This record gives sequence, C-alpha cells and structure tokens, in this order.
Amino acid sequence: MRLWVGLGNPGPEYARNRHNIGFMALEAIAARHRFSPWRARFRGQFCEGTIAGQKILALKPETFMNESGTSVQPAAFFYKLKPEAITAFHDELDLAPGKVRVKKGGGAAGHNGLRSMDRQLGSQDYWRVRLGIGHPGQKERVHGHVLGNFASGDREWLERLLDAVAEAAPLLAEGRAEDFMTRVALLTQPAS
Repeated sequence: MRLWVGLGNPGPEYARNRHNIGFMALEAIAARHRFSPWRARFRGQFCEGTIAGQKILALKPETFMNESGTSVQPAAFFYKLKPEAITAFHDELDLAPGKVRVKKGGGAAGHNGLRSMDRQLGSQDYWRVRLGIGHPGQKERVHGHVLGNFASGDREWLERLLDAVAEAAPLLAEGRAEDFMTRVALLTQPAS
C-alpha cells in the first residue's frame, strides 16, 4: 500500500496556479486509473485505486500548502505507513517547465509543503516527484511565480506532462523510479 500526496492549495482561485501542479498530477492519475470518487478525509480530498497491482491511496491536503503535513500525517498514521511508502507530487522551481525528477529523501529546498511534511512525519525519507515549473529568474519574483496561474502558452507542455505522468504511473507504483522518469521524458518530447 502506498500513499501518494499531491501538494497544492484548496479552492477554485488556486486551481490553475503553478504551485498546484501536484494536485493536477494526482487528479490526472486518479482519473486515468479510475480511482474511487474523491471524498473528504484526513483534512483533505481522498480517493483510492489500484495501479500495477499496488493499492494506491491518493490525498490532496486542504490545509493550504504551509500545513500539508497536518493532513498527510494522520493518513500515514491511520494506515500505519512508513515514510518510504509515501510519495509527494510537488512543483519544482529548479527544474525546467515540464521536466520531472524522482528522488527519495532530501531537504525541503524552501518548499513549504515539503517542510510541513518533514515536520509532521518526523522524517525526510519519503519519495518526491518533482514537477518542473521553471524559475522566474529573480528571487523576489518567486512568490508571484508559484502563486500565478499557468500562462496560456504553458498549456501544451502542461497537458502533455500530466498525461505522461498518469500514463507512466504504473512504473512508479512498482518502485521503478528511473523507468518512470525515462517514460515521462519520452512521452513529453515535442512532436517533430
């Protein structure tokens, strides 16, 4: 059993923000793999399904990004999951738009959702699916960038990325992080 967490902020006003790409990725996975309907649970929206023979619990915290861990920790505790069974899908400034990297553990790198999870779980040993949104170039522009909506010019790569993440999800469920990244990279290559 695995807990996949999409990080973002609740509410329609945040739905298209770059900071909500974790929500978007988890929604795409749940739709593609026909998970149960979303319902309120663990201070978030929760559903479940099976991918590649693995039971996947999907959680979108509704606690706002800075308090994501207060939703994740009760779910992990209830299902008796160790941090290694948890994967957070989140936006990553230090990756080019549309790029994906998966890693286990590491610091929060200024990401408040990860910082909250670290604090609440008492561990950094969970998996992270880092979804590139690009850096605005100047530190003082970061806040507006992550809380800004994706531009209309981002639509093509964003849809291709979300579709690829959903398509490649069985590799992630099987614990094949390298193969997942390779498959996503292949699926997101622009048509020539």
